Amino acid sequence: MTTPRPWLHGFLDLCLLAMLRERADYGYGLSQRLAAARVAEVPGGTLYPALLRLEQQGLARPSWGPSESGPRRKYYAITPAGLEALESQAAEWQRFRDGVDSLIVTSGSSR
Repeated sequence: MTTPRPWLHGFLDLCLLAMLRERADYGYGLSQRLAAARVAEVPGGTLYPALLRLEQQGLARPSWGPSESGPRRKYYAITPAGLEALESQAAEWQRFRDGVDSLIVTSGSSR
């Protein structure tokens, strides 16, 4: 499952915030959840900079937690500012998706 890179960068933050709203998670766990949702297989070189960006913007808060195997894991939790950003970005995404859907349906019906 390959998602075009520009698209992935455009909606990765939204997807991460939505997953963190459900529960705190660590990088690999988030990556697995994205793949399971059939959004994309996100490489670490894309995922971890996005998580750092969310942290630096105050949208996600990191904390260290134990791991069942190996070293401790850095978990991320959504912040109140992250919830606000998620709400705003979700509304923008829905407007964008509806616009694209209308174009696809319109152009598909004219054949």
